[in-house]
Amino acid sequence: MHEVELLFTNANVLTMDDANPRAGSIAISDGVIAGIWNDPEPPKHEVDITKNTAVINLHGATLLPGFIDTHNHILMYALMADKINCGTPPNHSITDILSAIRQRALETVDGNWIEGYGFDDTLVEEKRHILRRELDDAAPNNPVFIRHISGHLGYANSLALEYAGLHDDISDPKSGHFGRDENGRLNGVLYEYDATDPVSQLIPDKTIDKKVDDLGKAAKEYLAHGITTNSDAKVSNLNELDVHLKAARQGVNPMRTRLMVMHNLLSDGAAFGNYSANQLNREIQDKSGGLATLDSAKMFQDGSIQGLTGALRSPYYNDAKHYGDLIHDQESFQEEVLDLHQRGYRVTTHGNGDRAIGSIIDVYDYALEKHPKTGHKHRIEHVQSGTPEDIRRMGMLGIAGSFFINHVYYWGDRHEGIFLGPERARRISPLADAIDQNLLFTLHSDCPVTPISPLFSVWAAVNRVTRDGNILGPEQRIDVMTALKSMTIYGAQLNFEEEQSGSIEVGKQADFAVLDKDPTAVDPIAIKDISVQGTFIGGKQVYEKEGLETS
Repeated sequence: MHEVELLFTNANVLTMDDANPRAGSIAISDGVIAGIWNDPEPPKHEVDITKNTAVINLHGATLLPGFIDTHNHILMYALMADKINCGTPPNHSITDILSAIRQRALETVDGNWIEGYGFDDTLVEEKRHILRRELDDAAPNNPVFIRHISGHLGYANSLALEYAGLHDDISDPKSGHFGRDENGRLNGVLYEYDATDPVSQLIPDKTIDKKVDDLGKAAKEYLAHGITTNSDAKVSNLNELDVHLKAARQGVNPMRTRLMVMHNLLSDGAAFGNYSANQLNREIQDKSGGLATLDSAKMFQDGSIQGLTGALRSPYYNDAKHYGDLIHDQESFQEEVLDLHQRGYRVTTHGNGDRAIGSIIDVYDYALEKHPKTGHKHRIEHVQSGTPEDIRRMGMLGIAGSFFINHVYYWGDRHEGIFLGPERARRISPLADAIDQNLLFTLHSDCPVTPISPLFSVWAAVNRVTRDGNILGPEQRIDVMTALKSMTIYGAQLNFEEEQSGSIEVGKQADFAVLDKDPTAVDPIAIKDISVQGTFIGGKQVYEKEGLETS
């Protein structure tokens, strides 16, 4: 007989367990699943219900494993709260954005920074980038820095460029470049991190305590979407690491947190240059109270297709001379990955363009040939334009893919008409190919590039509907159950945690999301509109919307 702390009855349970796909009631003890029954209520002789047992009658609501988002930037999102929203919507034009900057300048002390985020040159009426001279006019006495929606571009006014020591005669960095006008003068558009960092790194930082507080607010939003395990896809410095560890240790962020640590922190002479993956993971777990773990060493091999910095094998549809650029030369790239691989790190590399994806596959292949290892689960992030041969090689080598499926809705129409053209656009995020090649894959939001919502990502994978209402690449659609698994049990497998989470089985962590409707039973086009009613981590309720009455 099970002594029960929490009991769900009258539930529609989607277990994600192939052996027992559905159930009607679940018992939890000590934060783990103690019993699962097909009936709406467990047999009385099998459970010990006491006055301390919380019983939740779900009245037919759907309960499934908590969602696992394997790639987003929760801390970046958290720190955006007090910046100007330069996205479309709410703005329609550059004029709208400049008006918001002008108003912020009136409220800001001269010399203090003004920041914005979310600008998309392909959605504003002008269909172009915002320029230095326009920012100068809006805020002549304040340095201004605006981030592009992709995160891979930025915009600076003259004062910001001056503070950063960026003058018209400066050479382009190794990775990325500076936008220039017809006279060769810097126009304020900064492409990729090597160009944006000299400006962005000058912006005064918040205190760690303020960042922890901001992260806690963002975590509440994630919990409201049913997320119980979350991966921050870019921990750039020790300060960011400390924020994550403190937020976990203090319970400000109750999600199970996985961290992708930037490779430069792991190189010779850096903070963790002499650490093995096991050593760094132990330190992260110890300092977070066990809630945070190391996910991987993070690298980038190209940028953003919508920012024209993704590395393609064939030129961009709107510019026959432009292919985008790789960030690392192949030889140094493969030697760095080999070093990380030998030190026990799983390597995660950003690859949007097919040339970058091919480069990453070659590097992983090199490391595995030099130092064979099964079950490594090295990752490629986004996999936006992987070809059938790329996907085949990934499957053959055991390389996992985390697909930025939301691209289909948010950029599919523009990929078709501007960046990639019809043939390549219909293949973005090729999930059906991934299934055919037995590729381990997950879906992700890349928040704040797109809003956090696992159910939206599931909807996008199942329907492949674009912003304009078109169906992009219908042959790459996948079924609802597979899409749900890609954000539950497949996520657990990607995280090396399938024995503890990702499905509802006895002995696993009691991490759940409660939905008002069954995603497998509604019209697929309505999946994104399903409401999360509650979220549980380790059997503890961390979010409640309505209707979860405890007796």
